[in-house]
Order: sequence, then C-alpha cells, then structure tokens
Amino acid sequence: MLEKLNVFLQRYIAILTPLSLIIGVLFENILHHLLFLVVWLFAFMTFAGSLHMTFKDFAIFVKHPVIILTSIAFLHIVMPLWAYFLSSIIFDDHLLTIGFVLSVAVPTGVTSMIWITICKGNVPLGLSIVLIDTLLAPFIMPLLLFIVSGEKVELQLSSLMTSLTFMIVLPTLIGIAVNELSKGQIPQKISGILAPFSKLALFAVIMINSSAIAPYLKNVDIELVFVIGLVLVIAICGYIFTLLIGRYFLHDSSHITTFVFTGGMRNIALGVVIASTYFPAKVAMPVVFGMLFQQVLASVVSKIVGKPSE
Repeated sequence: MLEKLNVFLQRYIAILTPLSLIIGVLFENILHHLLFLVVWLFAFMTFAGSLHMTFKDFAIFVKHPVIILTSIAFLHIVMPLWAYFLSSIIFDDHLLTIGFVLSVAVPTGVTSMIWITICKGNVPLGLSIVLIDTLLAPFIMPLLLFIVSGEKVELQLSSLMTSLTFMIVLPTLIGIAVNELSKGQIPQKISGILAPFSKLALFAVIMINSSAIAPYLKNVDIELVFVIGLVLVIAICGYIFTLLIGRYFLHDSSHITTFVFTGGMRNIALGVVIASTYFPAKVAMPVVFGMLFQQVLASVVSKIVGKPSE
C-alpha cells in the first residue's frame, strides 16, 4: 500500500507540486495558521532523506576534491551572482532580488540522487556533495543573504543559523548515526515506510507556505508573469552551465552526470521555509515558483546528459 502510494507520488510529482501551491493559495485562511509545523515537517524530510548516508561519504572528498569544491562554488557563488545580475536588471524591487538569490543559494537537493542513479552517475560522489553542501548551509546561506539583503532588510543571522542547524544539520547527523549504528538495517526497514510520508510532507510545506504569499498570487499581473519567466530562465541556465562545464572540464561521464544534477537541482523547500520565516512574503515568490519546474527540467535533462559530446 505504502509502496504504491510512494510510486504514485513520485510519478506525478510534477503535477502534485503546482497543485499543492494552488491549494495553499485557495485555503490561505486555514493553512496560514499551520506555519509552525513547517520547521518540523522539513526536519522530518531531511532525516528521511539522510538515512542512507554514511560518514564514509566524507572520504570521497579526498578522491574528488576539485569536483566537490567546484560544485559548491557553482551552487553558492556562480548561480547567486547570476540570479542577482538578472533580477536586478529586470526588476526594480530589492525583495524580489533577495528571493531570486535565495532560490539558488539553498543547498543542492537530496532528490538529485534519484536522477543521478537513473542516469548512471557517480552515486558516492553525489552523496558526498549533498552531504557536505548540506552541512555547510548554516554558514554559507546566512552570509549570502546578509550580503544581498544589505541594510534595507533586517536579517536575524543567529536565528537563521539556528533554524538551519535544526532543519538540516541535526536531522542529517541523526539519520547518518541511525544508519551507521544499525549497519544499514534500520534504514532498510523504515525507508519504504517513510518515503511516501516524506513526499506528503513536501506537499504540505508547499501548501502551508503558499498560503503566506497568497495575496501576491491571486492577482495575476505582468510582474508575476515576469517573475515566473525569470525563475524558469535561471533554472534552465543552471543546467546549461553545468552541462557546458561538465562537458569541457570533466572527462568521466558519471562525474558529468553527477555535477549536472547536483548543480541544477536545489533544496527549494528549505528556501521557501527561510523566505517565509525571515523575510517579507514577497521574497518567497521566486522561491515557491522554483518548485514548479525542478522535476520537469530534471526529466528533460536526463534525456540529454547521457549523450556523448560532439
């Protein structure tokens, strides 16, 4: 039963994600009161996603330090700068600029491992990038957001770092510890049970946080259209840049695949939580819309990434 539910949710995630956003907007008066649950839901998602990680994943850094450091630099330097540049040119709105930077400054997504596995990438390398990038998030994200926010938006750095630690670092370390101490037996028993609930938690996070930005989504105007358009453009650029870098500087096809998906996908749900919690509601707009395209683009790229370069 749970396995069938998980397969269904995975198969239709590209449809269920925007549907969750619509439900959140329609039922904003009810769901807005559930914002306190988001942090707990996200911590659960992080725990479930880290159950198959091990402390040995850190050891991969010794074998592939250049690829891992390049991935992290791409995620937290190249793409935030690109998002800042484009959003600053198109919009004369500092809140939207923060939102676009936040949407790409979040850690790489754990769901990238699904596509890395499907496309025969280097799974240990992918896990290492996800793990290291996730644990660095409480330090990298506050710094980036502080820089882009400037004096126009007050940002509680200590509170943000604490939240990131609670939502990402602690659940990740607990998940790894459970895996290590049980020698993989507990994750083997409970992963199938947790998988559908983790996806349901994701949809719940989208619905609840969408309720917070409902006023901006109910009135469709030219600005909203441009926001959605730029979100799509930046997401596409992420994949184009990683494909070009991978094809020209990496020689192993499995490494290219891993670099593309860890660089192209994001833990957007985390960005939505941070935007809704620490910034005015408008900041969350670019972040929320990032969820609409992520899985669809990953599916398209999966058809390309395996092809040899000309």
